[in-house]
Amino acid sequence: MNMELMINAEECYQRAEEKAARYFNTLYVLVSEKTFVPTLINDIQSWKQTHIHHHSFLSLFSRKKTGPSGYHNYIQWLHYTGKLDRYLDRSISYLYMRDLGKALDSPETKKRVRSVVDNLKSHLTKKEDNTEMFSMAGLYRWAQKEGIESAIIWLINKLKIVSSNIPDGLDAENAQRKLIKIIAGVLMHEFEEMDDKLSPAERTIRLDHAIRLGYAYGLTYPFIDDLLDAKVLSTDEKKQYSNLIRTTLITGNVPELGEWSGDNAELIRFIHSELRDAFEAIKAHQRPDNRIHFFEQAFVFFHSQEVDREKNLSYDRYTNEELYVPIILKSSSSRLIVRSVISAPEDAGFESRTFFYGIYNQLADDFADMVEDMEEGAVTPYTYFMKYHDKRPDLINPFELYWAVISHLIHNVYHSDSKTCEVILDRAINGLKRFKERKGSEEYKKVMELFASGFPNFNRVIQKMVRKADDVDFFDKLLRDHMMTMLKNERKEQEDFLDTIETVRNQVNNILYIAKPEHDSLPKDPITDAANYSLEGDGKRLRPIMTWVMGVNEYGLYSSAIVPLLKSLEYMHTASLIFDDLPAQDNAAIRRGRQTLHMVYNNAIAELTGLFLTQKAIEEQASLNQFDSETVLNLIRYSAQMTADMCKGQAMDLDSRGKPLTLEQLNLMSFYKTGIAFEASLIMPAILTKAKEHEMKALKKFARHAGIAFQIKDDLLDVEGELDLLGKPIGKDAENNHSTFVSILGMDGAKKAMWDHYCLAMEVLQEVPLKTSFLKHLLNYIVNRDH
Repeated sequence: MNMELMINAEECYQRAEEKAARYFNTLYVLVSEKTFVPTLINDIQSWKQTHIHHHSFLSLFSRKKTGPSGYHNYIQWLHYTGKLDRYLDRSISYLYMRDLGKALDSPETKKRVRSVVDNLKSHLTKKEDNTEMFSMAGLYRWAQKEGIESAIIWLINKLKIVSSNIPDGLDAENAQRKLIKIIAGVLMHEFEEMDDKLSPAERTIRLDHAIRLGYAYGLTYPFIDDLLDAKVLSTDEKKQYSNLIRTTLITGNVPELGEWSGDNAELIRFIHSELRDAFEAIKAHQRPDNRIHFFEQAFVFFHSQEVDREKNLSYDRYTNEELYVPIILKSSSSRLIVRSVISAPEDAGFESRTFFYGIYNQLADDFADMVEDMEEGAVTPYTYFMKYHDKRPDLINPFELYWAVISHLIHNVYHSDSKTCEVILDRAINGLKRFKERKGSEEYKKVMELFASGFPNFNRVIQKMVRKADDVDFFDKLLRDHMMTMLKNERKEQEDFLDTIETVRNQVNNILYIAKPEHDSLPKDPITDAANYSLEGDGKRLRPIMTWVMGVNEYGLYSSAIVPLLKSLEYMHTASLIFDDLPAQDNAAIRRGRQTLHMVYNNAIAELTGLFLTQKAIEEQASLNQFDSETVLNLIRYSAQMTADMCKGQAMDLDSRGKPLTLEQLNLMSFYKTGIAFEASLIMPAILTKAKEHEMKALKKFARHAGIAFQIKDDLLDVEGELDLLGKPIGKDAENNHSTFVSILGMDGAKKAMWDHYCLAMEVLQEVPLKTSFLKHLLNYIVNRDH
């Protein structure tokens, strides 16, 4: 145990608690004496001049009170109506105040806010840039500009791992959103610490570190906070897990997990491993003079959450201090830690402003979630007041305290700064509007009757603002809703994609068997048996699946009409694998988890079986009898040309062994080996439906980049994959002295090349006038697969 990093937990929490208690007493006086009411009424009277607009009688019929729904439509509407600049200005100003702890009256802060607003506005209104900013492609394109591709590739992989290990009982989309939000917050702090004199290399290093540190800190939300709040772990498991976290923060070292007695041992082992790596990354980045301070902040954050978590709504004797002091501590320390995580230098006023500000945000969040919290039996100031207000006249009304906090922030913390007043009141009215919209007018009215009845004059002013005030919405809220919608849609689309893959794969498997003729004159027919042996292997069937989705779902063909085409694609692909595996070519012993064909039979039978399957493929294509003969001939002609090109690609591959290839040569060879097969799977159903040339051109371009990305992933898996998952031995490329993307570019370079082709393929989908959800998730599958 490293005694140098050990903290006095009891003493540091007591100091923090005393500070929070003093702040609470200040707020208690404001609420008790209601001195904040006339002050805020004056503030609102001034504020409303720019938020309540008087319109002519006729204009009321045509006026839009709110913009259109949807992220992109709303941004366009704001731009068209001239509201975008002010919208972004208040949004970015708010983030600077909330997340960065800045004073908005600072000339430097004003300058930075203006710069961010201008850059963001330029990006949001750039017509030629249709890349979704928050998609994987958009994220990677940003990373390329900053030179931090490796960090983003690492992060994408980590997010995939975390997402797949979020247990039932936790909101997976919300966990992902929180994690991304924390990473963005850490990046914001890092950007603020940079100046124009920083070299590009140093900027890249710092952004790389910030992403990894943001992930490390953000991981605590799903795997500590959310996990302990949920009903995933048993009571004993929660106690054991909580003690492990507590020991880590006090000693500065992660204890060994040891035996885990509960039902969630596998989950906890994974989380322990991930959090240990995250903790060590943060600790290693800390300056020696900042480590104790960091551990003390982290402990205060954790312990205040624990104190709050242990409260029970059935207990009716909690004092006001017991309800509010832990909230002040956890809401302020969560943001104080972010700056400490990156070991940023002291910023004058940051800690003080952040400490006072935290409860404002927490009370706003608790107000928004009060109905759900009440249903779950969670203790918050709102749920506790709802349950006991008629029995406990001593209880502080949290809604009144919320407005007292607002008054204190505006006039005591931010010294009556007009911009701060504007932004805070915008946010407060926006929160009430959103609650009313989400819960409905009747529910909102009931809530206000309970929480706002104590100051009727002030309430009348507030409710008038809720009804009539415009231009109080914020970009981060729009972004939050957009991200949640995206994540939910992505998950649903991915589930549909996997269901489609499984369903169509089973259908394809059921049609591949080649029956022997009833009156076969040959006494022995090992070729058909050999062909069926190869076809029975555990293949992915990607090519016929792609064709089925494009043909049936996109072009509206009957599935029965294209059965011959599906069979032909898999026959052709299986034939190519048989030839690839021969001793004269790749000399492979295992394919699709079984012995290769020439190992079971012999080389001659394998060669004849490959030829047999290519002819069966042509036979199947010729039997597409529900299409006109000219269309079928065009398809066969195209298929023959693609087959010839694939043979040339394999010949190039064989000829290249032992020879160094350029990246251009390897890209070309990969397209011939893999991309062409993808192209054929997309183009053949397009030929059958006589699709337009520009559409087929876009599909070919997509297939080219998707095929190269597929081949790069294959090369990566040949180095770092697992035999059980791959169904074939790893390291065959090196054994056969093949030039691969890994041998030419290295592991890191190959991953970057794969993601670049991923982005190129994803971008070209915008040119395809079809639903492209399946192709998008096919790309995701290609780059994220482990076999």
